[in-house]
Amino acid sequence: MARCIMAIGGHIGDMELTAGGVLATAALEGAKIITVALTAGERGNPPHLTVAEYRKQKEAEAKAFAEKLGGEAVVFPYVDGELPENDEVAFMLCDVIRSYKPDILITHWKNSMHKDHVATHNIVKKAQFYAGLKSIERELPGHYADGPYYAENWEDAAEFVPYVYAEVSEEGFKLWEEAINAHWFALNSTSFKYKEYYSHLKRVRGMYARKQYAEAFEIEQYKKYTVRKF
Repeated sequence: MARCIMAIGGHIGDMELTAGGVLATAALEGAKIITVALTAGERGNPPHLTVAEYRKQKEAEAKAFAEKLGGEAVVFPYVDGELPENDEVAFMLCDVIRSYKPDILITHWKNSMHKDHVATHNIVKKAQFYAGLKSIERELPGHYADGPYYAENWEDAAEFVPYVYAEVSEEGFKLWEEAINAHWFALNSTSFKYKEYYSHLKRVRGMYARKQYAEAFEIEQYKKYTVRKF
């Protein structure tokens, strides 16, 4: 089991829903969990809250979820829908990776209906490279994190093919169910039944993995090459 897992989403709630079962399971087994959101996802605000008010609520929700898993939440200052895909963000994330020294990175698949998800995918790959290249001088020394593992997300479904199945323990699933309740939209969105969908998806992927629950991930094509002696 990895000592530290960092899950990086375009918005608060993305990784908590898609990889939250694995994060909860790992947390129960002693891993340190770090969630990173490059924007707050505040423009999905409900009618009774302004965008600014919802951002504050979302930041509190991110903290509550992470703390339920004994971890930490990091939220970048960028605006929902306006995440810039540049080296400024990539180096900021590089510094976060070097600071927490995760063993594994999880993020979005490359194709998505949401521009922030696509930008996040590309930013994470750059940040992973920058963080791992020791000759790039920053405040902290270089650190290489494995991955990224790309989480299964209904918004990122184009050409996503499940390749790695990670078991979600029954205790991990229960912890995830409790922790995800911190996110208002997961329970109350009128456009999509988020918690219900991802609860069932974890069960479906568990069936494929011959487990009670699981989550599926894609990886880079070049990492799929294996050598076996018959």
